[in-house]
Parts: sequence; C-alpha cells; structure tokens
Amino acid sequence: MKRGWAALYENQTEEVILERLLARIPDTMDKREGSVIYDALAPAANELAQMYVELDTNISLVFPNADNEEYLDLAVAWSGITRKAATKAQWRGKFYNNQGVLMDVPIGSRYSIEDLNYVVLSRLGVGQFVVECETAGVIGNQFSGSLLPIDFVDGLARAELVDLLVSGEDTETGETLYDRYQDRISKPITSANKNQYVNWAREVTGVGDAKAFALWNGPGTVKVVVLDNNKRAPSAAVVQAAQNYIDPTQDGQGEGAAPIGPVVTVVGATEVAINVSARVELARDATVANVTEQLKVSIAKYLEGLAFSDTDFLVRITRIANLILDVPQVVDYFDLTINGLTGNIQVPLDSVAVLGTVDVHV
Repeated sequence: MKRGWAALYENQTEEVILERLLARIPDTMDKREGSVIYDALAPAANELAQMYVELDTNISLVFPNADNEEYLDLAVAWSGITRKAATKAQWRGKFYNNQGVLMDVPIGSRYSIEDLNYVVLSRLGVGQFVVECETAGVIGNQFSGSLLPIDFVDGLARAELVDLLVSGEDTETGETLYDRYQDRISKPITSANKNQYVNWAREVTGVGDAKAFALWNGPGTVKVVVLDNNKRAPSAAVVQAAQNYIDPTQDGQGEGAAPIGPVVTVVGATEVAINVSARVELARDATVANVTEQLKVSIAKYLEGLAFSDTDFLVRITRIANLILDVPQVVDYFDLTINGLTGNIQVPLDSVAVLGTVDVHV
C-alpha cells in the first residue's frame, strides 16, 4: 500500500466516484445499473478515477517519498542526487601449475565459484591477478577459495580467490537515496563548507555516511571520516575511492571535487566495540541462546542509529537496559555492564560504536 503524500487520493476509486455522482440524481429517477443515467455516469466516473491516479503520480513526483520507489529517482533528480548503481567485487586471484608454482593466466579468462562467475582483469604480479565478479552487488563479496576454470587454461592446476580488494555494493536503496536527498535540501551546501565535504563523500559508491573536521592538522587541512553502507568502518578501497574523488593529490591544487587550497585527508571511522554483559531472569521455557540473539539484533540496530549522530555521542546504559527488558522472555536483569563499566560509553566524534560481544547469563 502506498503511504504518505502518494496515499492522498487512493480511495477515489471508480466505484466511490460513481456512487457520489448517482447520489446527486433524484431518487425519483431510475439509477439502477443498466439504466440510461447509470450508463451515462459510469464512463465519467472511470475517467475521473484515472485523473486521481494521475494526481497521485504527480504528487509522488513533487513530494519525494522513500516508500515510493517507482517515482523516487525522478522526484529527487532536480537536486542533482542520483541513485548509486551496483558495483562489482574485485578479488586477488592466485593461479598455480602442476608443481604448485604461481603461473600467469590470460587476461579475460573466466572462472566460477558457487553460482558466481569471475573474470581476470589485470596482472598484479607473477600468478596474481585482479579478478572481478561478473554479478554486481554484495553477493560477490561472499565467497573465497577454490575457483573452477570456465575456459581452458593450458598448465593450470589450481586457482583461488584469496583477498577481497574492492567490495561489491548493491544498488542504493530508496531509503538511503531519500536520506541523502534530505541532507542535500536541509543542510546548506555553500563554498566548500562542512556539509559539502560530507556530500562529496556520500556521492562515492560504498560510502554510507561521513563527517568533516576542519583544521584537523593545522590551517588549510580538512579530514573527512567515512562509514560504509552498514554504518561500519569501510574497506580501504572505499576510503581510497573517496580520497581520489575529493582530493586525489592532497596538495591543495584542486584536482578533485575539493577547491584549490585545502588539503583533504579521507579516513575510515574507527570502530569502538560495545561489549554487553548482563545476568537475567528468564521466563519459563526461555533460553539464553534465544534471548542473546534477540539482544544482538536490537543492540546492533540501536548502535546503527547512533552512527555519526549530530546530537548523541553516548552509548547509554539505560537504553541497553530497556532493550533487555523489551525482550519478551526476560523477566528482569542484573549486573549490567558495557565494556566492563556500569555507565555510559562516550564515542569519539571520528569513531563509530559497533556491536562486540553480548554475554547473557542466568
């Protein structure tokens, strides 16, 4: 079901409109289905219903809605925001001959693992190549190990994926696209201010959020700290891509998106592990394992919401306590600690709190 602005006219169906039209005709006249009046009004009701459908469409185009994927891209296009396309994972592949010695293989040769195919892109060294997944998205990040050749390669005895070089990313979700759009229109971007550095970083595939720190290393320096789409520390490849986009030369020459003058350094956020421990009283038939899994999900979601917050820099023990009590199988809790402490944990501005361990015991 459509929500928000797009739901404004969804109840204006042909049947509802026809009923209103017929209600305006005196009851002394024949309004039954098949009558002259009924047959005259039915086509008009159909056309009016179609008009309301078009009004819904126009409203979706004027008022972007994260829930309305069909028109979201068009609705935000005026702002210059476009949806990030899916990208392909790239791995380091190693190739061996019958003697277990690294050997070169042809550029463009293809291999498979599970249901995915990979193609050799470029040479890194003897027997080591950049291998790209042919399927875009995060699915290309999931598998490592032995590769099966699709094409015959003379002398090849063994091939394997060993290191993920560049993470594949799924097509940007409507929620994330809408969030970037809201940032663009609600946070003024002028003359390379902080908001503009954040916006530049978030334009890079694989960057989910960013923060800018002025004068971090003296006059004329800017540090941009980035998160990935899961609100975690990004891969080195994502950090480098953001660096190359914003300030590839780091010499103030303005070779990237940043203007002449500032030297910009892009880094990944530092992860601060949040380890939770608590003794609990469980309801009948409840298990520690089940409660632990529920807590991991809820705490991880809470921490994700804190990532790079402009207003809240604390992991609050009271919020963790509430999350414990929100688990239906928990009657009460005792001896709650976060990172061994009984108070809040302050997260540095250039860091992100992530779920560590969850120790639930009775």
